[in-house]
Amino acid sequence: MSAPEDMAGCDGKIGDEAKHQNGDAVPAPFDLNDYTVIKEGEAEILMHVKNEVFYNRTQVNNRDMSIAVLRTFISKRKQEHEAKATRKMKAGPKVEVEPTVEPEALTDTVMDDGKSNGECEVSEEISQDEPCSISEDPAAKQEGKGRGEVKPPRVLEALSASGLRALRYAREVDGIGQVVALDNDKASVEACRRNIKFNGSVASAKVESHLADARVYMLTHPKEFDVVDLDPYGSPSVFLDSAVQSVVDGGILMCTATDMAVLCGGNGEVCYSKYGSYPLRGKYCHEMALRILLACIESHANRYKRYIVPVLSVQMDFYVRVFVRIYTSASAMKNTPLKLSYVYQCTCCDSFHLQPIGRTVTKNTSVRYLPGFGPAVAQECSDCGKKYNMGGPIWSAPIHDQEWVASILADVKLIKDRYPAFSRISAVLTTISEELPDVPLFLSLHNLCATLKCTSPSAVIFRSAVINAGYRISGSHVNPLGLKTDAPMDVIWDIMRCWVKNHPVKAQLPDQAGSVILAKEPVLQANFARAVASLSKAQAKKVARFLPNPERHWGPKLRAGRQITSKHVSLLGADAVNAVHNYQEEEEGGGRGDEDERESKQTSTHLH
Repeated sequence: MSAPEDMAGCDGKIGDEAKHQNGDAVPAPFDLNDYTVIKEGEAEILMHVKNEVFYNRTQVNNRDMSIAVLRTFISKRKQEHEAKATRKMKAGPKVEVEPTVEPEALTDTVMDDGKSNGECEVSEEISQDEPCSISEDPAAKQEGKGRGEVKPPRVLEALSASGLRALRYAREVDGIGQVVALDNDKASVEACRRNIKFNGSVASAKVESHLADARVYMLTHPKEFDVVDLDPYGSPSVFLDSAVQSVVDGGILMCTATDMAVLCGGNGEVCYSKYGSYPLRGKYCHEMALRILLACIESHANRYKRYIVPVLSVQMDFYVRVFVRIYTSASAMKNTPLKLSYVYQCTCCDSFHLQPIGRTVTKNTSVRYLPGFGPAVAQECSDCGKKYNMGGPIWSAPIHDQEWVASILADVKLIKDRYPAFSRISAVLTTISEELPDVPLFLSLHNLCATLKCTSPSAVIFRSAVINAGYRISGSHVNPLGLKTDAPMDVIWDIMRCWVKNHPVKAQLPDQAGSVILAKEPVLQANFARAVASLSKAQAKKVARFLPNPERHWGPKLRAGRQITSKHVSLLGADAVNAVHNYQEEEEGGGRGDEDERESKQTSTHLH
C-alpha cells in the first residue's frame, strides 16, 4: 500500500498504531484536510497551513546539491576503503594482528551506543514512542568487518524541522545507512514523525526523529556520524563546536549560513562575535562570506586536533553552503596559519591585497612554522594614495576540490531526472568547475570602470588583455560580473590605463582616485587582441551558467510559528497569505457554528 493509501486507511488520523507501544503518550490524531501534501524528489511531506513547521521551497537547490555531494561522498568513501584494504594486503603480516584488536573496539562501540541511547531519552514524552536509535547486531558488524566491507554511512540532520531533507536522503541516496533527524521543537518532531510514517516502510526503517538539543546530542555522540548536516535558520556558529566533534575521521560536514547581511559586512562587529572574522563590503563580499565560514569551522576543528578539507563551497540564492571533510592530525593541523589571510581593501579604488598569517621555512627535512611577513601593504594605497580597510582572517586556500566537482557534475548529469533543481545546480557546478581554485576573491570589471569613470571593455577583451600579459583569469560562480585572476593589481590598472588611452574620459577632480590612477603612465603595454582562452568552455558552448529565479518571492521565508499577516506578502506571495487568512476565517466560522448548535441543543432540552 502506498503512503497516501495508508493514511486513508486510518480515516485521516495518525497516531493510533503507536498507542500500543508500551502505553506511551503519542501526538494527537489529526485531520488530513488541514494539511497540504508537498512532493519534492521522491519524498512527500504534510504541511499545515498555519506555518507551524518551517519549510522553504527555495531550498530545493540546497537539498539537491546536498544529495549530489552525498552520493559522491559515498562513492569516494568506498574507493578510499578499498585502497586502504589493498595497502594492508600488500603490507603482509600486519593484517594478522588486527582480528585480536577488533572485537574490543567493537565491544566499546556497542557499549558507547548503549550509553548514548540511555542519555538521549531525556527528551520528554514525545521521544518515547520510538526508540532513541536503532541498535545494530554486533555479530553483523563483525561479519562486515571480516569481509572488509565499508559500513553504510550514518547521517545526522541536526535541525530537521519537517524532516524533508532526511526523508530525501533516505529515499534517494543509495547505500545510505541510518538517518537521525533532530529538533528541539515539539511541533517539528511531531511533524517529522508524521512525515516518516507518511513516506512508507523505507523511510520508517532508515529515518528516526528525536526531540533533543542538537548541540547536546552531538557532544554525547562524538565521532559517531559519517555525515553531519547543519541547515539552521540564520547563523550556524553555535553548532559548529559540537558538530566538528561528532563527525568521524574522514567524514563530511555540510553547513549552511543564511545570515548574509552579517557575513557580507552589514554588521561587522556581529560577524566578528559569531565567526571570529571581520567582513569587508566589496563586490566579492559573498565569496568572502564563504571564506569566513570556512575559517570559523577550521578554528573550531583545530581545538580538537582536527582540520578541514573543503570539497565544495557554494553561494546560491540567499545563503552560503560549504561541504568540508574533517580529519584528525596534530601535525597536519599546524598548516592552518598557512591557509588563513587578512585582507587589505582600499577605501577608494578596487585594489585589495592578502596578508598570510603564517609561513614555513624548510631546512633539509625539517619544517619550521613562523609568523607571516608583513606588512603586505603600506599605510596608503600604492595605486590611488588612499587608506586601507583591514578584514579577516579568511580562508585563503582553495574552497573547492576540482576532482570532487567534476565527479559531482558528472553524477548530476547522469541522473538528471532525479534532481528537481537540475538546471540550477548543474549551472552552478559548471561555473565552479571553471573557477581558478587557488585565487581568493575576485574583481568586478564594472567597479574598475566606475572608479575611472570610463566606458567598460567587454569581458572578452579584458580577459584577453590579462591572458596576453601572461596571467590566468576565470569567472566566479558568485557573481556573473566577477573575474578571478592571479595578475597583481598594478597589472590590472595598467591594462585599464591602456584602455582609457584608446577610449578617453572627461577630466576629473585631481584628488579623486580615478585621476590619481590615470595620472601614472602604464608600465605594461596591454595587448587587447582576442585570446583563444578568453571564453570558457561553457561560454563557448553557450551553456547556461546564471539562471533567473523560477518564480516571484523566491527567497527566505518566514520563521516557523510566526503569525502570517499582510506584511509578509513580499516573502510568501499574495496567494500564500490569502490561503492562511481564508483558513483562519473558516476556523472562526466553524467555531461559531458549533456554539450555535450547542445553544440550540440546550434550549431544546430546557423546553422539553
